[in-house]
Amino acid sequence: MAKVLGVGGIFFKSPDPKKLYDWYAKWLGLEFEGDWGIAFYPKTMPEKGQTVWSAFKTSTDYFSPSEKEFMFNLVVDHLNEALEQVKLGNAQVIGEVREMEYGRFGWFMDPDGNKVELWEPNK
Repeated sequence: MAKVLGVGGIFFKSPDPKKLYDWYAKWLGLEFEGDWGIAFYPKTMPEKGQTVWSAFKTSTDYFSPSEKEFMFNLVVDHLNEALEQVKLGNAQVIGEVREMEYGRFGWFMDPDGNKVELWEPNK
C-alpha cells in the first residue's frame, strides 16, 4: 500500500499572487523561485521543526479573525523579530505570544486576510 511521506505544498488563491509574494519576501525573507512559489527544504528546518497536518472541527475559532477555512503555520528562527517585521509591513498581529512545550507561537493576518501562525521550535 502506498503511503503519504509528507506535505508537498500549500496551495491557495490570492487576488494578486505577485503582490503577496513580494510582501512575504520583504517582511519574512522568503525567496521565491519563479512564478510558482517557494520550496522549503528539510535542511532549512530547525532540529526540532516538523510539518503538521491537522484537521480542526468546523466550529473552531482558532483561525479567527480570518473567515477562511485554513491557516498557515510557518517555522521561524526568531519569533519576536518576525512579528516586529510583519508589523512594519502593516500586518495585524493577533493576540499574545504563547509558549508551549514544543516552542513559541505568534499570529498575524497577512495582506490577503489569511491568518498566519509563526512557530519558533524549542532549541
